[in-house]
Amino acid sequence: MTTTAEMVAKAKSKIREVSPQDVAPKLGKVLIVDVRESHEYAAGHIPGAINIPRGVLEFKLDQFPDLQDRNREIVLQCQGGGRSALATVAMQELGFKNAINLAGGFSAWSAAGLPTER
Repeated sequence: MTTTAEMVAKAKSKIREVSPQDVAPKLGKVLIVDVRESHEYAAGHIPGAINIPRGVLEFKLDQFPDLQDRNREIVLQCQGGGRSALATVAMQELGFKNAINLAGGFSAWSAAGLPTER
């Protein structure tokens, strides 16, 4: 049986990750998809991020005009980087060529003192 940690590690081996410091200068230019639950997002998020919880991601993608360009750079993030790693793999499987995971997620972003909003 596979553990969750093994599943996330396997996902991370298939994707590209970027640091919060790599993403910060691109705010407003890169699309950020926050895959945390709605209550997590409401408690604080990266400015401009759109919230699509991981559990419904594949079913909601078509509802967002900003997600229709499958070549667009999209940074996925969750709280620590695990759920968003799984989401990044799913988006790649759906044809998103530039889906990237935010290493360390919102926790790393906040710890770096980068801007957040509620």
